Amino acid sequence: MPDAVGPVEITAAPLGKELPALGAAVTGVVHWLDARNHQVRRVRLDEWQADDE
Repeated sequence: MPDAVGPVEITAAPLGKELPALGAAVTGVVHWLDARNHQVRRVRLDEWQADDE
C-alpha cells in the first residue's frame, strides 16, 4: 500500500550509518510480509539499500 504510515522499530543498521531522527519520515522496501494478518514484519530503508547489495 503506497504511502502507508505506521510505527517502526529499528533492530539493525549498517555500520557507520546514522539512524533516522525521531519522528522522521522514511521510505523503504518491504522484505517480509505476514499475509495472514497483513502485517509488515521487515522493511529495509531506501537509504541503506546499497549497503545490502
